[in-house]
Amino acid sequence: MAETISDERRSLWDSVRPYLEKESLAAFFLGVSSGFPFALLASTLTTRLAQDGIEKSTITAFTLAFFVYNLKPLWAWIIDGVRLPVIGAMGQRVSWMCVTGVLVIAAVINLALSDPQGDIYWTATSAVLLGLAGASFDIVIDAYRIETLKPYQLGTGSGMSQYGWRIGAAAAGALALVVASRMGWSAAYMVCAVFALPAMITALVLGEPERRKVVAQKRSIDEIWQSIAGPFAEFFRRSGAWLVLAFILVHKIGDTLANLTFRLLFDDLGFSNDEIALYDVGVGFWALIIGVFVGGIIYAKLGLKRSVLIALILMAVSNLSFALLAAAGHSNIGMAGAIGFENFASGYGGVVVVAYFSALCDLRFTAAQYALISAAASAVGRFLTGTTAGSLIEAFGYVDFYLLTTVLALPGIVLFWWMMRTGLVDAAMGTAGEVGEGDARNDPAV
Repeated sequence: MAETISDERRSLWDSVRPYLEKESLAAFFLGVSSGFPFALLASTLTTRLAQDGIEKSTITAFTLAFFVYNLKPLWAWIIDGVRLPVIGAMGQRVSWMCVTGVLVIAAVINLALSDPQGDIYWTATSAVLLGLAGASFDIVIDAYRIETLKPYQLGTGSGMSQYGWRIGAAAAGALALVVASRMGWSAAYMVCAVFALPAMITALVLGEPERRKVVAQKRSIDEIWQSIAGPFAEFFRRSGAWLVLAFILVHKIGDTLANLTFRLLFDDLGFSNDEIALYDVGVGFWALIIGVFVGGIIYAKLGLKRSVLIALILMAVSNLSFALLAAAGHSNIGMAGAIGFENFASGYGGVVVVAYFSALCDLRFTAAQYALISAAASAVGRFLTGTTAGSLIEAFGYVDFYLLTTVLALPGIVLFWWMMRTGLVDAAMGTAGEVGEGDARNDPAV
């Protein structure tokens, strides 16, 4: 009996220990800094503009700031291949982390000092500048995280990064509201600039990632061109690269289409703001936290391929749950169940799918390749959502719309299953999934 209890305690500790390793803790702090610019550009800025009496049509135009994040591949090669003068002696990743962190702080302060009522155009420009700085910060953060984590840590590290992102976004948004109500919006934004520090301090403490592959410094025009084209050429030389790209583009179309319309569904079903706050924010947040934790454990137990396939199935089923809610009508239990399941699936998928995308990177071109992958993963879904979601709901109704989003999730599931069966998942893997302790291509014995 005593031996059984000891084994259970050891098993529990083995499940928790990966989250306490320095690389996983680093991923958490990197996530905190990655999440806060998004929060300041999303609900926080929307609230500020609304309270300043700006028209709704003008407020929605500020989504341009988010589109900057999809353009990251255009300048990610600079962060991979250009050595900064003087400060570059600290290391490629550490020096760029510090520079882009300072740029984010400056952009936040600049937005804080803007006056939407006095000059809405400068406020819009300031928001775009924060988007540029935040996207650049993201490029370095993603590269640093991938190069710091060993292959066996990609699951737990991605989970800790998701935790950090959500906490950083939620904390910055909440802090901004609290400070704004007492000291005004300018002070609120300035205070939130401190959220850039965790990533910068993490890089300074841990130093340059051990798995960082140094590429020779570029000098000639031809070498500069190679630094731009090289990351993409390397990726598309791999076996099955075009199919992998197709999977990246289509795997989340249904999920993205569905996610943007939840608040519309809740409003049309007659849910009050209090009910939405309780279930969408309260239940959803904790379900996501649990999903992230389970995702790290399942990744460790089942390996990359099987855990990703499960994530794709969960995301499809989560869309189906909203079709059931739409059919049921105003139901608190139905709303809690749908929201809870969707956020659990999102948290789980955020761990294992991000781990897979991280493993696809070549350690020589981590920044450029992950920028390409992350941009491609959201570009199609965002475009279709912005151009078709509303008209599809009007044409088909909510039930059929969510059934459609479930069907749209099937190509990604089938394609990834086929890639598993034919070995293309392993064949297209980058060195980030192979070099170091553990190999993402090897599935643990169940």
